Amino acid sequence: MTGPLSKQAAGRWVFPGLVAIVVAAGYAAAVSDLGVWIFVVVMAGWVITLCLHEFAHAVTALAGGDTSVRARGYLTLNPFRYVNAAYSIVIPVVVLAIGGIPLPGGSVLIESHRLRSRVWSSLVSVAGPLTNLVLGIVLVSVANEKAQALIKDLTALEAQGLDVGIERTVEPEEAESLRLGLELLGADHPGIVAEISASLAQQRVSIEELSTDVRDAPMAGGTLFEARAVLNAPPTTSTEDLRKMLEALADELMVDITLSDD
Repeated sequence: MTGPLSKQAAGRWVFPGLVAIVVAAGYAAAVSDLGVWIFVVVMAGWVITLCLHEFAHAVTALAGGDTSVRARGYLTLNPFRYVNAAYSIVIPVVVLAIGGIPLPGGSVLIESHRLRSRVWSSLVSVAGPLTNLVLGIVLVSVANEKAQALIKDLTALEAQGLDVGIERTVEPEEAESLRLGLELLGADHPGIVAEISASLAQQRVSIEELSTDVRDAPMAGGTLFEARAVLNAPPTTSTEDLRKMLEALADELMVDITLSDD
């Protein structure tokens, strides 16, 4: 009896140790800018969920009649008891080789002939994924509680004379950009396109299409520069302010600029 009992008890400190690591790393991540603590939380948290997943398989098998899971140490939540050559070593190495994140897996050996019925076999299979589902719900609930605490703290700022507006939203839909047409005509000289492009860029307006032409000006002498462009502007752009900016620029460049809806 001593051998099996000692095997069952061996490694029981590992899981509490993992929980302590997650708590400590989570606190460190909250007070430090080092990204390594987030990595530690994620990796240790992954191992914890892996242990709970495999433990669920084992404890359900025990309830169904397979007492061998106790002797194999599956009920200790010791991650080393769930190590599997394929899931814990080979597959992670392959995933790492192709550039992925090699999160290890695990498994428990169930003696199906010991289970009292096929129903128990099905329950053993579903126990692990069901545990992951429950963990996911818990994590989402915790995140929602944090959001409620944030809302409470922000609302408290109203007592200090601040106007705070809070609204739950889904992911915002990307608004359509504003398309405008630009026409330019004037005496040809270097730097016209560069000046206009730089001024538009300062307003976060991009040039989507551009066509230019240079032709003779027989009445005035020299050459005329002509350009037509399609502009792409943020939806919040004020067309009137943009037109005023272009008119001021036209005076500097001694050209005529016309802005219109595309």
